[in-house]
Amino acid sequence: MTFDSKKHGSIPKTEEEDKNTALRRQKPYAKGALSSVGSMKPVIQWYPGHIAKAERALKESIKAVDVVIEVRDCRVPLATAHPEVPNWIGNKNRVLAMNRADLAPEAARSDWRRHLLGQGEKVRFINAKQGRGVRELKKLAMEASSAVNEKRKARGLLPRAVRCLVIGYPNVGKSALINRLVGRKSAKSANKPGVTRNFQWVRISSTIELLDMPGIIPAKFVSQDTALRLAICDDIGQAAYDTQLTAALMIDELKHVASTYPGYFCFDTLVERFRIDPREMSGEEFLYCAAKSLYKDDAERTAVRLLTEFRSGVLGPVALESPLMLSLPT
Repeated sequence: MTFDSKKHGSIPKTEEEDKNTALRRQKPYAKGALSSVGSMKPVIQWYPGHIAKAERALKESIKAVDVVIEVRDCRVPLATAHPEVPNWIGNKNRVLAMNRADLAPEAARSDWRRHLLGQGEKVRFINAKQGRGVRELKKLAMEASSAVNEKRKARGLLPRAVRCLVIGYPNVGKSALINRLVGRKSAKSANKPGVTRNFQWVRISSTIELLDMPGIIPAKFVSQDTALRLAICDDIGQAAYDTQLTAALMIDELKHVASTYPGYFCFDTLVERFRIDPREMSGEEFLYCAAKSLYKDDAERTAVRLLTEFRSGVLGPVALESPLMLSLPT
């Protein structure tokens, strides 16, 4: 198939050159922390000043907390695991909140539950927006920090509210979780990365307080594969990535996941809604074929629809990461 580069903004290619490989290798995008990482040009520039400032403040604030609630996106639990969290929290108790669990298929939830529990993690699968699993998560956090008041009692001190830190990437659902725990809108919450810009203590009851903080993303040592999954799942700001490139690579990612991890994604709904089977072509080809069929060659509109329907669950449950990926060579 021949593409009009002026019309679509794609890359000139020879007939022999694989179009998807060319897309990954040649198209120039954002510079910044990822500029020398990975095998393709950087897609994302994601380290704004407020995050750098929050990281410095976090290292001080964490001294005052008893337990850390780390919120991850259940569809990409590896990509949303900040590599510095273990160093920051030290011997503090940690509870994992696997948010958006309803958007991931049962096969993936089962795999991750088995893996995390096997690693000795304290974990709950939740939907912060709807409140599912939040009560159980709160109970787990209280249990994890029960030793605090036991020590105070032994020293003849009165019990105090347990102090929890809620930490995670932008837009993984931290503020929505806090609002559910409190029962009212104490923290800003929106379907937009980077809503929380300041640290704030939120009192849930006489027994527990939460410290909400801005989303934290690592400055370096993150692969382009990780960056791509964060962009696909809307766990970083939209201004940081190219929509068409991300949508095209998302199709390739879905094909890999579906063929490698049974039950992690089914193409039936996507094929029905976009009238083309992506398994017969590259992600870039699919994007432009769908654009031609549905929107008079408007690839940007098609890309936005693809990403929106993926993120909202319209295309069906999906997970982009499996625990088996931990054993793959880096």
